[in-house]
Amino acid sequence: MAKVYPQTPTFASSLTSKRETFTIWMKSLMFQGNGCTVFDSNGEIVYRIDNYNEKCCDEVHLMNLRGKVLFSIRQKKLQVFGRWEGYKWGDSRMKKERPLFQVRKYCRLLSKEIICRVILGRDKAKARCYRIVGLAGKSAFKIIDDDGALAAEVKQKQLSSGVLLGNDVLTLVVEPQTDHSLMMALVTVYELIMRKL
Repeated sequence: MAKVYPQTPTFASSLTSKRETFTIWMKSLMFQGNGCTVFDSNGEIVYRIDNYNEKCCDEVHLMNLRGKVLFSIRQKKLQVFGRWEGYKWGDSRMKKERPLFQVRKYCRLLSKEIICRVILGRDKAKARCYRIVGLAGKSAFKIIDDDGALAAEVKQKQLSSGVLLGNDVLTLVVEPQTDHSLMMALVTVYELIMRKL
């Protein structure tokens, strides 16, 4: 069987000074598994999610190309619509004191717009907020910070020739000075909410 990942990581930081473009393939590299694989602009695998035989499960793990868990994302079903919590891993241990972020989906009656509110930070007084905004039935959505600036955008991948690829191939564009591992964790939550992962 061919090797799935190289021995050394291709990047050291998930925070860069320039705009980053990633390709998300909504397929797992595991045979008959569910999940997704994320490639950078050089075609290297940078993130992956493998749910094995389970789709739309209550807990998923965002991993880097070597299989190291970066975020654990769990669904909490206590409220009417529930919420998703993201726990960041560091030095092979999850920081369990409190989740790094929480995501809640808000419903608007008679609207096709889907809005999720993200609260980022373990200290509520210093927490930052994001909004994930999309349209029902569409694969495109945006992640907007609390100042209204675009942090990341996801849309169906289009080749330079103008040909649109299938609904399972997406482009993620992350703006400068934004943590792309965090943006990928938020993309994961949105895809779980939309029941595509």
